[in-house]
Amino acid sequence: MKPVLLVIAHGSRDPRHAATVHALVRRVRSLRPDVRVETGFLDFNVPSVQGVLESLAAEGVRDVVALPLLLTRAFHAKADIPAVLRDAPPRLRIRQAEVLGPSPLLLTALERRLYEAGLTPADKSSTGVVLASAGSTDPEAIAVIAEIAREWRHTGWCAVRPAFASASLPRTEDAVRELRALGCSRVAVAPYVLAPGFLPDRIARGAADADVLAGVLGPAPEVARVLLRRYEAARMPSLAAIGA
Repeated sequence: MKPVLLVIAHGSRDPRHAATVHALVRRVRSLRPDVRVETGFLDFNVPSVQGVLESLAAEGVRDVVALPLLLTRAFHAKADIPAVLRDAPPRLRIRQAEVLGPSPLLLTALERRLYEAGLTPADKSSTGVVLASAGSTDPEAIAVIAEIAREWRHTGWCAVRPAFASASLPRTEDAVRELRALGCSRVAVAPYVLAPGFLPDRIARGAADADVLAGVLGPAPEVARVLLRRYEAARMPSLAAIGA
């Protein structure tokens, strides 16, 4: 039997967060009906990760792939989630998958959201984009966001600038002003976040002077595909696809 895929989300007091996570998981299930997919939350929402793991062990499940629903490998992926998994029932064999980002598929999802918000491919050369992430105190995570912005710029946008809702600078509104000063005809903000909540709302407020604000990545089909690639890479590392 294939390992159970346990999607681990952060959780939020904002009900939109859990609703979006569940919508993404439903899309994953539709793509891979042969894989059992469960959802657990680190905080605020139920079921908890520990509760799901205990239920799986009680059912007799042996193998689990725990997948952090995160875009960068920061504190939660390095510390919180491994700590929770170490407390899992000993009968479970658990492999922790890599976080979702970076991935070319996520850039495709970002562009999907920008086009859904009103842009067209013909607008790329005259549009500056703010790649707005939640932010982190982890230098590795910040460097990854900066590299994604540089990579995305080379796909035809007027300019791309990273911004952060917390912990790091610049803020979204600062990046919007910078792109205006560069002479971009229009400015769009692309939230590099998976679900609504406190920090995505801060990004939206910072986008007040932008021309376009895209939606969160949410249950975009590209996100679901990345999630399944990470699952397969953890399940069968020797067969992991290159360039996921």
